[in-house]
Amino acid sequence: MTLGSLLFEAAARLAAAGFEEPRRRARGLFAAALDCDRAHLVGHPERELDAGERERIAAFLRRMLAHEPLSRILGRREFWGLDFALSKATFDPRPETETVVEAVLKELEDPGAPLRLLDLGTGTGVLLLSLLSELPNASGVGIDRIEGAAATARGNAAALGFEGRARFLVGDWGGAVLGGFDGIVANPPYIPTPALASLPPEVRCHDPRAALDGGADGLDAYRAIARDLPRLLVPGGIFACEVGEGQAAAVGEILAASGLLFAGAAPDLAGIPRALLARLPRRGGRIQKTGWKRERSRLGLRCGGLVEKRWVPRRALEASGSVTPPRTRMRRSPP
Repeated sequence: MTLGSLLFEAAARLAAAGFEEPRRRARGLFAAALDCDRAHLVGHPERELDAGERERIAAFLRRMLAHEPLSRILGRREFWGLDFALSKATFDPRPETETVVEAVLKELEDPGAPLRLLDLGTGTGVLLLSLLSELPNASGVGIDRIEGAAATARGNAAALGFEGRARFLVGDWGGAVLGGFDGIVANPPYIPTPALASLPPEVRCHDPRAALDGGADGLDAYRAIARDLPRLLVPGGIFACEVGEGQAAAVGEILAASGLLFAGAAPDLAGIPRALLARLPRRGGRIQKTGWKRERSRLGLRCGGLVEKRWVPRRALEASGSVTPPRTRMRRSPP
């Protein structure tokens, strides 16, 4: 059987099962099963497949038809240009989480400094290890409540050559470590418990519940993390976290109640505020920034206000007819 005919048949089966973009999914499956790029699939439809190749494709297709994500089938996920192993104990990182990495890198004053980083709910270690790949003198600690996740992160650190700069521990959020961190990142569970049943089967059946369930309102983990941030961060240290759609304002209020100052928000490619940044005030509280309350209504939008201002050039906003939002103001209090 030829590559082209088998690819057509696989796409038809995916379409009949109700999958969106069945041809794209089929091409991804074939490229993974045959260990080739997608250009090869397009350029060689007449290629005859041997029995072993057909069996491997059929096995992959059965799992995909059962709503198992291709990343789970392969046991790997690319993130920030790096290759990460997955396990049953870890959440499968999504591309939108790269927004957190990008936001932190833009916020750092000196990327070459010997920074100490902390990743809470590390999972596969993608946030910490992606940051270490860009910060040559930084080191960090990743914490997860599940031993299997911490073990997976350790394996990823070793495979990527960061085992000398990253440690992974088992603990309950920030309670497992002392302070002194220049930056803390987190992608905690934020799905409200009542919404778990309505998640797509690719998520509901394959990501660990502990990595999804954020409690009744989806905010339990943020509350637990925020309590420790003043103790864990150095003065002026940055905290960055991923938030779910419509949660930025509520998470901001939780962080404000712990004494952190608003430092920015960044949208994902869909325009949804996805990364929220805050800083622990410097000693004396001399630096002031626009307050959380003043940003609350803007953060509840899909994309607007400070989010657009920080990430879309002014000329692009004017060309699109958007109203230019007010700038975040930074000023020093008089002595």
